[in-house]
This record gives sequence, structure tokens and C-alpha cells, in this order.
Amino acid sequence: MAGFTIFFGPLIAFYAVFYFFSAAFLIRTSFQDVSLSLRNAVQVGWENYRLLLDDPRFIDALRNNFVFAGASIGAAVTIGFFIAVALWAGVRGRSMFYAAFLLPSLMPIALVASVFRTMLEARHGAVNELLRDVGLGSFAQRWLVNPDLAYGVIIIMFVYLIGLPILYYTANLAVINTSLLESAVLDGARPLRLMYGIIFPIMKSTHKTVTISTVLISFRAFDIVFFSTRGGPAGRTEITGTYVYNFTTSGTNVGFASAAAVVVLLISLLVSAIQLRIYRHEGRPR
Repeated sequence: MAGFTIFFGPLIAFYAVFYFFSAAFLIRTSFQDVSLSLRNAVQVGWENYRLLLDDPRFIDALRNNFVFAGASIGAAVTIGFFIAVALWAGVRGRSMFYAAFLLPSLMPIALVASVFRTMLEARHGAVNELLRDVGLGSFAQRWLVNPDLAYGVIIIMFVYLIGLPILYYTANLAVINTSLLESAVLDGARPLRLMYGIIFPIMKSTHKTVTISTVLISFRAFDIVFFSTRGGPAGRTEITGTYVYNFTTSGTNVGFASAAAVVVLLISLLVSAIQLRIYRHEGRPR
């Protein structure tokens, strides 16, 4: 215990001070009208929060967070679950699946988003060039300029980055009781019946973990949107992270941006509290 305190005590103290200071700074400035220089601050009470909740752009950004999270959850519990079961069962081409889905999730998200952006450039992007090469040039689009297409691109990126849910499922499949599956096979159960009739219900706790963690990840998905569409076009793909960033860098009223950050923080804490409650409930003896 003494060794732990010596080695990790200063680190824990540093992070505690850092996070408490950051939280206190956000809360204090959220009640002020102040520029990026943080000088001549004017106390405005709850005005920043009122303006924030009346701003349709913030509501749209918040809704986008949950829409993108919903797309990721849907892909995780269907495609991700199927891939995890296939990998666990020893399907051929496992290395291809690992390279296609797991490797991008272990790479910096900013790099993955930048690659997507380069591939989807209108003039010389790999996607449009491929369409032209195979005689389908009429299908080439301005993927990141058209608002609806850009929105679809972001959803595809969220769906594609399901490597972490796949790892969750793979880890829990490794400790599954195979005797139940063997009995089902002896009774004539087909692969799809095994997958969605037996294995899928058994993984109930994993589904909950994947759902909550994916929602939390969506609130930290600044890199995905910023390095691909930067929240555009016309704010169509904006999420709360890019919303706060844009208002902060504009320097007009940092207090307003702080109020937005506080609201997002409270939502994240609420989701985290739900996650902890689920974990405690699952950990109780039956």
C-alpha cells in the first residue's frame, strides 16, 4: 500500500487537481459573458444556458450525437456481433476481418477520418476515381459537400468503427459455456439458430455494455467529424464537440461555449451513472 501511494499518489493528485480545476473553470465561465482573452468578464447568470437551449443548432448537434450513436449501436449488435461470432468460430480469412474492422479502431481516429476525407474528395478522391475507371462516372458525387451525402458518410464512419464492440463480444465469447451449444447442435440446431436463438440472448450483459459505451464514445467523437467534414456542410453533421470548438475558437463569448460544455458533461455523467448502475445490477448475486 505504501509503494502504491509513493508511485501513484502524485499522479492521482495531479489528475485530480487538473480535472477539478477544469470543471471549476467551465462552471465559473459558463455564468459569464467573456471573450477568449478571459478579461473584463461580465456576470450574466443563467443567460448562457437559456440561449444555449434556445439555439436550434445546439439541439441539432445533440440530436446528431444520438443519431450517430444509434447507428453505431445498431451496427455493433448486428454486424459486430456476427463478426465476433465468426471470428470465435474460426471462420476463414480471420486476418482480413481483423485488418478491416479491428485495426482501424486501434489507430488514431483522426488518421482514419482524414483517410476517409481524402478518399471522398470530389475531384481526385479514390471513390470517384474508381467509379470513373469502371465506367460509372455518373455516380461520382460531391460526397462531403452535399449535406445529405455528408450526413450519410458520417453515419458510415460510425458504423465502420465498431472494432471495440467486436472486442467486447469476442472476450465474452471466449468464456461462454459451450456445453449448451453442443446440446443444441445434437438437437439439430442450425448455425443461425445457434447464433441468434442461443448465443445472442446469453450475451445480454455485453449488449448493455456495448450500448452504453457506444453512447459515451459518440460524445467523444470530435475527431471523426472534425477531420472529415468539420461539422459541415452548413452544420449538417455537427456534433456537440465541434459545436463547442467552433464557438470557443470564435472568441466572441467563451462563457456560452463553457455552458455548452457543461451541459454535454452532465449528459455524459448521466450516461456513465446509468452504466455503473447496470454493472452493479449485473454483478449482484441472483
